[in-house]
Amino acid sequence: MSFPTDLEIAQNADIQHIRNIAGKINIEEDDLEYYGKYKAKIPLKYIDEEKVKKSRLILVSAINPTPAGEGKTTVSVGLCDGLNKIGKKAIAVLREPSLGPVFGIKGGAAGGGYAQVIPMVDINLHFTGDFGAIEKANNLLAALIDNNLQNKKHSLNIDPRTIVWKRVMDMNDRALRKIVVGLGGTANGIPREDGFNITPASEVMAILCMSENFEDLKTRLGNIFIGYTMDKKPVYARDLKAEAAMAILLKDAVKPNLVQTLEGNPAILHGGPFANIAQGTNTIIATKTGMSLCDYVVTEAGFGADLGAEKFLHIKCHYAGFKPAAMVIVTTVRAMRYHGGAKKGEYENPNYEAVTKGIENLKKHIENYLKLQLKPVVAINHFATDSEEEINFIKAECEKLGVKAILADEFTMGGEGMKELAAEVVNAAENYGNDFQPLYDVNARVEDKIEKIAREMYGADGVVFSAKAKSDLKVIYDLGLDKLPVCMAKTQKSLSDNEKKIGRPTGFEINVREFEFAAGAGFIIPVLGDMMRMPGLPAVPASEGMDIDKDGNIFGLS
Repeated sequence: MSFPTDLEIAQNADIQHIRNIAGKINIEEDDLEYYGKYKAKIPLKYIDEEKVKKSRLILVSAINPTPAGEGKTTVSVGLCDGLNKIGKKAIAVLREPSLGPVFGIKGGAAGGGYAQVIPMVDINLHFTGDFGAIEKANNLLAALIDNNLQNKKHSLNIDPRTIVWKRVMDMNDRALRKIVVGLGGTANGIPREDGFNITPASEVMAILCMSENFEDLKTRLGNIFIGYTMDKKPVYARDLKAEAAMAILLKDAVKPNLVQTLEGNPAILHGGPFANIAQGTNTIIATKTGMSLCDYVVTEAGFGADLGAEKFLHIKCHYAGFKPAAMVIVTTVRAMRYHGGAKKGEYENPNYEAVTKGIENLKKHIENYLKLQLKPVVAINHFATDSEEEINFIKAECEKLGVKAILADEFTMGGEGMKELAAEVVNAAENYGNDFQPLYDVNARVEDKIEKIAREMYGADGVVFSAKAKSDLKVIYDLGLDKLPVCMAKTQKSLSDNEKKIGRPTGFEINVREFEFAAGAGFIIPVLGDMMRMPGLPAVPASEGMDIDKDGNIFGLS
């Protein structure tokens, strides 16, 4: 009998009413805002700063992933279940999935196997409408900008050539990257170049994730940079009096969403920025809510540790004052084969020689976080095709660096297969003495901050700035935004900015093509290589394998 699909496992789960889950973490039933029987929003009043200080935050990241990913969310969910199995009061605080990857190639972000958050179908589709609210708030500002261009009596005299604000939608659609709006005559607006970003890469998403409370949200929305007037003065969303209306659209989206794991443990899902082109972690509000309600909070940072974890530490921790008590780096044997040079189609075949080469990618990530005074625990996400020889080699090499590597069997065993990892994570939180120290001074020159990340985190020999990047840098300095942390937009597939340089590349430079900045969210975005904010669909999108029957039963969702 074949192993059931993620969807089959989720659909056959014994799901509890969400009020029962809330009761486990002392949330009053009357405080829940229900979205059906299995989802609810938590009011912000449950944030308790004193409890936040006492809770232990566990950060889960990964090596540079293969195209299918290494199961970081699955490990995070399984670790939450494992911690509860060994008697700890733990909650998983994760991101919401984006529809783009769900219907593209990567699939959803609800975990997998017997380590999932449920209701899986709802979570992977429209969930509680947060992404829709973010789209509407973003696109309201876009509409207000074009309306201001059209309305000469109420005009800010914005130069349409300088407008950087784009519309968004939560779907992969390469045809919308560059468009022209305002065609069809004077009644339809001012013709100008425009484009779409995907919703998780929008600044409104980033702002939702960086906001401490509703007032902070409004202030950050007002700080969104739009462009310049004809006489070269900067224009912000507050100049259009847009921030209050945008905040109204986000009045419910700002509240964290409560769901459950397959084992009936609480989980909070909130926000969903990508980690290769945004900051890649859930909201500060959700993390603080989780820390107010439980002793251990398991959270993840997207893609490889060179992206998500670095941004979590230098952006989210910078603003929220967090310090992870423990860190987990997820790896797989198949990823070691991939980074060791195994060819496509061979990743599932035992290949000891490739693993001995690919281990260098994992070692680099371990070394990076030891520099930051965060001693990680390595989770080897277990697959049936792993050989004992390969697993033992990875454990031995980690041991040489003073780091424990533990087999994670959450996919087939749920929390039971994570008890050993959970125990070591507790040991790390209590005894490792982790004390995160930033890699760079946030007040340093922008170029120096980027250089530090490129050399120390990626292993680059230096940084090359294009003419466009140098011009963009002048704007950043002129606007007084140079003291913000940096959010590198880089491929997740390599430590370098070239996805073909797998393993642990050396002898390369990082190329900064251009800069963007999120004045409201509070970070600068160096864009490396060919990165873009609107993905495209693959030749055979996942949507082709999906179906729904006359009774509303869904098939093929992952």
